[in-house]
Amino acid sequence: MTFRLLLRSLAISLILTAAGTSLVSAQDRPNYAYLGLEPDIVTNYVGSTARKLGYVRVTVELMINDVDQLEIAEHHMPLLRATAIEIFGRQPEEKVKSLTGREDIRRAILKALQEHMKQETGGEVVKDVIFTKYLYQGG
Repeated sequence: MTFRLLLRSLAISLILTAAGTSLVSAQDRPNYAYLGLEPDIVTNYVGSTARKLGYVRVTVELMINDVDQLEIAEHHMPLLRATAIEIFGRQPEEKVKSLTGREDIRRAILKALQEHMKQETGGEVVKDVIFTKYLYQGG
């Protein structure tokens, strides 16, 4: 009987400890927000020859460093969209169509957005760039 009581009290203390740590860690977590570049990015890219163009259609979501910066990011949406479109438009077909190229493009967009936001606002604002849909054709 004492062993069961000991196990029960141990289980209760573990539950309380876990609940306490999850509350603390929830408060310590970053307060990210997400913002979609609406509508989808649709633009041409350089095909296999100078006469051929392909196009890419991408749904882009931006991870914003803090919910409090969401309004700032929305205010700069034209700059953010134009930057992403410009970077996609400069890409060669091989890069657009490969997985490693897609990741290079994503990183280039992230870096450019962070630099633009740092110039405009003094902070990077954009934490990450996520492609949720990625379609291409042609070339």
